Amino acid sequence: MTAPTQSHFDFLQSIDTPTVCNLVEIVVPERRGSGYTVKHLHCPFPELPPMVGFAKTVTFKAKDAVPLGQGGYMQKRLDYLDYVASAPRPSIMIMEDLDGEHVGYGAFWGEVQSNVHKALGCLGVVTNGSVRDIPMIAPGFQMLAGSIVPSHAYVHVVDFGGDVTVHGMAVRSGDLIHADRHGAIVVPIDKIDAMKAALDFDSGAQEPGETVEIAFPTAGSFLVFCGIHPKMELYVDVSR
Repeated sequence: MTAPTQSHFDFLQSIDTPTVCNLVEIVVPERRGSGYTVKHLHCPFPELPPMVGFAKTVTFKAKDAVPLGQGGYMQKRLDYLDYVASAPRPSIMIMEDLDGEHVGYGAFWGEVQSNVHKALGCLGVVTNGSVRDIPMIAPGFQMLAGSIVPSHAYVHVVDFGGDVTVHGMAVRSGDLIHADRHGAIVVPIDKIDAMKAALDFDSGAQEPGETVEIAFPTAGSFLVFCGIHPKMELYVDVSR
């Protein structure tokens, strides 16, 4: 798959995550019900702009003790940091807490981890787990988390680079992610140009009884919204 261009990044960073969801729904109608977070995530820094980056996927636990001092774990930790620092970049950490009914028991994310990961090219994190140290988080590092807690407990990485699911959003390592205070979505890279064309599409305002002719940019299925009545939707199939 072709990598997104700087123009693609600039476009995505100029719009919020709900708008991205709307555009994905227009250009890929089958994505209307999937590919984004579906539960509330705490966002300590709602004023930060949207982040757009490639997913670094991680699973972790925090409730039960593990032998953190053993050589095998320390090597895994070093391998994990190499993974975080590797291309493609910029990155967004997508981290699934595997503690089941105790999810969020201990925070992976705080002052130290935010600064370390920011230095390795990460823009922020999306996790069903927890965060802490809110006033001391690295400046500009965004966090979307299932909860906020005081302790890191026995937090440790289980695995990295595999498929994860965070609050209903299924993610593979390397997926392009868009996230802001509302949540996160996996962006179909091959549809970004069509998303931009859909956003540029605007029929303007018409008086009662008036008609308008519209040239759609490409063939396909389009979902048209009414700016005055946002619950009104019109599906248009363009064959040529």
